[in-house]
Order: sequence, then structure tokens, then C-alpha cells
Amino acid sequence: MDSMKIGEVIVDSRIGRISQTFRSLKTQWVSSFLSRGWLFYLIGFLLGRAIVLSSVSPFAIAFLGATIVAKKSLSFRVYLSLALGAWTVNLEQTFYVLGTGMLLFLCYKHLLTKITKMIYPMIFTIFLSSVIARTSVMALVDSLTLYNGAIIFIEALLASFLVMIFLQSYPFLTIQVSTKKLKVEELVCLVIFVTAILTGLAGIQFYDLQLEVIGASYFILMGAYISGATVGAAVGVIVGLMLSFVNMMDLYHVSLLALAGLMVGLLKDMHRLLSAFGLFLAVLLIGFYNIEVIQFEQLVIEASIATGLFLLTPKGLLKKIAGFVPGTNEEKESQDQYAEKIRHVTAERVERFSEMFQALSHSFASIEQEGKQLESQAEVDEYLSRVTENTCQSCLKKHSCWVQNFDRTYPVLRDMIHSVEEKDTSRTNFNIGKLRKFCVKPEQMTDQMRYELSYYHANKRLKQQVKESRKFVSEQLNGVSEVMNNFAKEMMKEREEYSWHEEEIRRVLGQMNILLERLELYSIHKGNIDIELTAYFHDYHGEAEKLIAPYLSDLLGETVVVEKEETFGGRNGYRTFHLSSIRKFQLTTGISHAAKNGNFLSGDSYMIKELGKSRYALAISDGMGNGERAYQESSETLRLLQQILNSGISEEVAIQSINSILSLRTSDEIYATLDLAIVDLQQPYVNFLKIGATVSYILRGGSIYPVESGNLPIGILEEFDVEPVREDLKDGDILVMASDGILESTDRAENREAWLKRKLKQMETKQPQEIADLLLEEVVRSNYGQILDDMTILVAKIDKSKPKWASFTAFVGL
Repeated sequence: MDSMKIGEVIVDSRIGRISQTFRSLKTQWVSSFLSRGWLFYLIGFLLGRAIVLSSVSPFAIAFLGATIVAKKSLSFRVYLSLALGAWTVNLEQTFYVLGTGMLLFLCYKHLLTKITKMIYPMIFTIFLSSVIARTSVMALVDSLTLYNGAIIFIEALLASFLVMIFLQSYPFLTIQVSTKKLKVEELVCLVIFVTAILTGLAGIQFYDLQLEVIGASYFILMGAYISGATVGAAVGVIVGLMLSFVNMMDLYHVSLLALAGLMVGLLKDMHRLLSAFGLFLAVLLIGFYNIEVIQFEQLVIEASIATGLFLLTPKGLLKKIAGFVPGTNEEKESQDQYAEKIRHVTAERVERFSEMFQALSHSFASIEQEGKQLESQAEVDEYLSRVTENTCQSCLKKHSCWVQNFDRTYPVLRDMIHSVEEKDTSRTNFNIGKLRKFCVKPEQMTDQMRYELSYYHANKRLKQQVKESRKFVSEQLNGVSEVMNNFAKEMMKEREEYSWHEEEIRRVLGQMNILLERLELYSIHKGNIDIELTAYFHDYHGEAEKLIAPYLSDLLGETVVVEKEETFGGRNGYRTFHLSSIRKFQLTTGISHAAKNGNFLSGDSYMIKELGKSRYALAISDGMGNGERAYQESSETLRLLQQILNSGISEEVAIQSINSILSLRTSDEIYATLDLAIVDLQQPYVNFLKIGATVSYILRGGSIYPVESGNLPIGILEEFDVEPVREDLKDGDILVMASDGILESTDRAENREAWLKRKLKQMETKQPQEIADLLLEEVVRSNYGQILDDMTILVAKIDKSKPKWASFTAFVGL
């Protein structure tokens, strides 16, 4: 048994080596065939034979010109192959190809080699060479008539035009096609190039079988099977029309190949053998219709040979070619794979950057931790060294105090420093008494300590600012690292979930008889759905809102609405819809503000910022004082807040960052309050972060709930803890935020907060803007029309969303 297994392994290994050797030889043969230029010589031979309208041959000179421009090293041998192909037709064609080629080489050698960009000069040279050569040949074999002159002009014009087409097709001959999808113009050029080559097969017969018809049928099978009915029919028309130019008696080729391309394209989604049956169906229809003109048996045999070649074509080659053609499934799959690869590479790089920022953050944090251990002792020693430099250095007892009795001297002076710094007179006198027992300059030592104390405090503040700067940098780097890490995770999310949803959506919309053209699932995450689709409607009656959005709501488990609609006509035609999650709650806001004494510039600033699809930031900042200075303080605070929140950093880190930035400013101190509310419309809830701000209120029904928190204004303390206050929200809740000018300007004997609560309860309107306006008006009226301080009121109302069309379960079982 073991020997049999060993034998099987040996046989499998030998078969594998033989197969690998065969593939290697095939690859080497193909590479050698291409690198040595044999493909160019073969194409040159066929294009030398290509003649349309019995005497027009623009292909040979155009291909030679394209070869000189794109691959000059092969140009002379291509010239010989063109002449050889022309010789197999007749002497007139041979003389024309030899003459035009010779003129082209002469012009290139003496004129075009000195020109850097020679495409346009080459076009003119080809036109001139073709006219001269054809005129000379025509003068020898025939007379020059007006008709012949028109033929000469048309031939030269076509040759000049075809050189540009052949240059577009040259990368396909050298297998240098880029990985990106081809443009439609490039595909058209390739079709014309292949059609010209097929024209060169005209006249070559094998047992009365026309090779150009076999080649054209095979090309139609390939094009229609890869690109579908539209491209197949278009290619059939182009190829059939060109073949009909070769033989005016074969005009049926146009209808035959066009119908074949249409039929094969319609059957392309079936098995390859069944799709090839479309060619025979076209042959049967055209053959029976023109039974007196067409040799039916010959046509069937030619179609059979083309079908056999098509079935022998490797599937891998067909798939590879389809990957370059726009609109094919293979091209879309190739683009998806490329996008997936780019996404993974980008996500990996973002993760590396995130790790780098995290490491930098840890390094700054570790420096701070190490500094805490040595900082206090080092500062005392540095301070003491400056004191002793002006006292002990010139004293005769220096050696006795600092060398022989160091353990006695140092503790006394250290305690002395602390007592002087704390301005503790009794403790200072006590330390002076201890100092007199061994020091001859106790009063001078004490005065020097007091003198150096200002420098000590300045140095300490400077070091504290450096420490705060390091902490700020560490927090910022850590915040950036978290944002980048979250972004990388979003990019790396599994695509399988998206693929399943896409297939399910296509299946159900197909059962609804909705012709879906394009579907893009950008995001299907809870509360952040983002879908875009394009569909064709024969008679549109709001199916997007009535059918598609409710079905997606049922599939994804939350309400989806049509956010935007783009139409390209009336009720008939394509429509593009942008669908997204509906916010479970809607936010409406109102703002009212006034500057002190009716001035134009207020020290209060406010911000209403949308953070994503379901979160809002509401903020009021009050600068210290009034006027331009206070305005700069408050607006700078909100500007920094907005920029940091836009980066995706959490609000707690954002506030700490703003405080660090403002507190580090020594030349231009900025102090401002900040009243920030982050509203989530999906949950819903609100997070209040109050830094030196006044109380806010939540109006719910007939009740009022105050929200307050105690922190000094931003920029005063170098470090403080931000404690968010979370409050759940309900349908109809109203948030009221105000600057301190609202309460401080109220001229009432009763408690100001109680007065504000009473006014809010008495409000008959529920509109945010009306509440803000009425409240500000009440404050101004209470002060007899005077505006005693900058005042700002921001009101926001939470309302439950009500979609126009609700989800239903009629299509759940589809």
C-alpha cells in the first residue's frame, strides 16, 4: 500500500513537471514571437494585401508610419513584409507600397529625424507620399482622370487618418496595455485595426472557404461574448461594412455579422456553447432570406470553424481580455479588486502612522513621568546653588560646612528654602536660629534666598509650561492616533456583508420589475447608511419613496429615506437616487443675541455645527469683558473647537486641547467660558460640557430640568478635569443655553434663575427661534430697554422624524 502511494506521488510529480515545462515553453515561445517582431511582420503582410473598393489601400502606408513612430527598429522589416503582402495581390499594389515606403523613409531620414514631436509631420508626410506614389503608379498603368484623382485624394486622406488609429492600437501588439480600463475611443481604434487586418485575409481561400469571413465571425463571437449585444452588433456592422468594401457583391455580410453580434450578445450570460449558437441562428435567418445569393453550405462550414476556434479559446484569455473592456462584469471585478487592494494598502499605511503617533505620544508621556521623579530635587539644588554662589563661595568656613558637615548644613538650608517660599515667618526665624549655630552669615543667606526666590518661581513656571506643552503634545498625538486607527478599521471592514446586501437588493428590485443600472453601497452601518443607485423607469410614479426606500428600511433594520434624486428626463428614463438613514429625531435651532449698549461687536460667540449625519455640536463662548477683546477670546475658542471636532477627536480631548493651547500663551492671555452640548439624534441624548458657563435648561412638557457643572473658564487653569453631563432626550424636548449676560442683566428682586425658569414655563410657543427672541426681549424689558451686557440665547428642539412612506412586509418573503 505504501509503495502504491509512493508510485502515485512520483507520477503526479512527473506530470506536474511536464505540465510546468510545457507552460514554460509556451510562455517562452510567445515571448520570443513578440520580442522578435514576428507579429508585426505577419500583420504587415496582411495589411499589404488589404484593398478596399478594388483599388484603395490606405492601410499599408499607415501601418508603416505608425511603426516608424512607435517602434523604429522594426520599420524596415515591416516595410519588406508589406511589400511581400502587396506582391501576392498584383504588381500595381506592389509598386504603390514600395514607392510610398521609399518616399516615407527618405522624408524621415532627411526631415523628420530633426523634429522632436513628429506625429503631425508624419501625418502630412504620409499624405504627400501616398499622393505622389499613387499618382505615379496611376500614370503608368492608367490615365489620370477626375475620378482617379478623387480616389488618390481619398486614399491619402484615409492613410493620414489611420496612422493615428494604428498608434492607439500599438500597445496591444507589444502587450503593454495598462491595468486601468480602456477608453471607448481606444476600443474603437482596436476594432478598426482588427478589421483592417481581416481585410488582408480577403482572397485567401482554403477549399473555397473564405478566411476573412471565418476571422470576422470569430472576432464577432469574441466581441459579443465579452461585451454584450450592443457592442457585438456595432462591431458586426463595422466589420461587415469593411468586408463589403472588399467585395461589393457580399453586402449581406453587414446584416449577417450585425445580427450575429446581436444574437451572441443576447445569449452571453448562458453557456459559451449556447451563446455561440447565436451565430448559427444569424446564418440560418440571413441564409434562408438570401438563398439565391448565398452559398449556404459554405457559410455554415465557415461559421462552424469560427465557433470551433471560439470554443478552443481559453477561458482565462477571454476573462483577461474582458477585464480591459468597459462595462463588463470582469472589468468591474477587476476594478473592485484593484480598489480593494488600494484600500488595504492605504489602511495598512494609516495603521503604521497611527502606531507611530501612538509611540510618539508614549515617548512624551514617559519623559513627563521621568521628569516628575527628579524635578523637585533638581529645582531645589539649582536654587540652592545660586544662593550659595553669592554667600558661601567667599566664606572661610565653606570647607567646614559643605565638606565636613554636609549632612548638617544641607537639611537646614533646604527647610529654610521652603519656609521662605511659603512666607512662613515663624518657621523662617526658627531655621535662622538653627543656621546661626554654624553659619557666620545667616541674615545674608536669608536675604539672598528671598532675592533668588523670584528667579526660582520664574524658572518653575517655565518648566511647568514645558511640562504642559509635552502633555498637550502627548494628548494630541494620542488623539490623532485614535482617529487614524478608527479610520483604518473602517477601511478594513469585511466586504462580504456589503456583497450579500448588494446581491439581495438586486434580486428583490428585479422581482419588483425595477431595471437597476448601478448600485453603490458606501455604508450600511447603523445610523449612517449611504446608498446610491441608478435605475431605468418606463413611467415613474415615485417608486423610490414608495417601494425602494421602505424595502431597504426593512432589510437594514432602520428607516431609510430618499435624500436626493437626480433625473435625466421626464417620467421615462434613468434616475439616480441617494438614500440614507433618516435621523430618528430632527433638530431645529434658534439663536438670538445682543451686544452691550447696542454695540455692533459682541463678546459672545456661538456655533451650530453638524458632526456627521446624526450628531450636532451647539456651543456658546463668552470672552472676558466686552468689545473687540472679548470677541477675539470667544471666537478664537470656538474656532479651535470647530477645527479639532472636525478631525474626529472626542469632545473631552478637544476641550483639553483648547485649554492647553490657550493657557500656554504667555504674551497674550486669553480666557473664555465654553458651554458645549453634543446632541446625538439617533439615541437620542445630549452631552453637556460646561467650562465656566452658566446653567442650561431642558424643557420637557411642563417641567424644567437644570443642567450645570463647575469649572473655571478655559485658559485660566493649566490643567482641569472635564466632566460631561449626559442627559437622555425625548420627543419634544427643548434645550436652552445662554451666556451669563442673560442672568446678570436681569434687574429683578427675585432669584434670577427662578425668574428665568418662570419665563420659560410661561412660553406659549414651542418654536426655538421665537423662544430665543421672546426671552431676549424679556431681559431687555426688565432693564427698561437697556442692554447691560453681551447676551446670547441658543434654543434647540428635538422632534421625532416621521417618514413619508413607512416600511412594510409585503416583500419580505421575496
